[in-house]
Amino acid sequence: MSAYAKCYDPSGARFGIPTYPWRLAPDGYATRRQLRACGLRPGGQQVAAQIMRTHRGRKAGVQVAYLYRVDRAKPVRPMTSRKWGALALAMLARRTCPNCRITYSYCIPTSLGMCVPCAYPEEQCAA
Repeated sequence: MSAYAKCYDPSGARFGIPTYPWRLAPDGYATRRQLRACGLRPGGQQVAAQIMRTHRGRKAGVQVAYLYRVDRAKPVRPMTSRKWGALALAMLARRTCPNCRITYSYCIPTSLGMCVPCAYPEEQCAA
């Protein structure tokens, strides 16, 4: 049995929803990213189908992407001025060091939780 045959179930008898091999989904279906590229969103609809491929690196052995019907998709909601403001404040918080309160032109690394001079003060004194 080939890898495509393992992932091909258009009736949904084996996996519960129609399943197609990677890159072989019929027209009229799209992933979330593909919908977003077209200016659409799923709009509350249920998953209509899935595409699947074998993947050695995954614990389950397969990689799955869910598909939505394009004809039932709704347009993306436009950004309002309040949403833009909230996004600007969130980005400002990501660029501000919680220790020294300096705002940088880049986002503070989450691995450090603070700016580089605050994380490594002994290296800054030596330089």
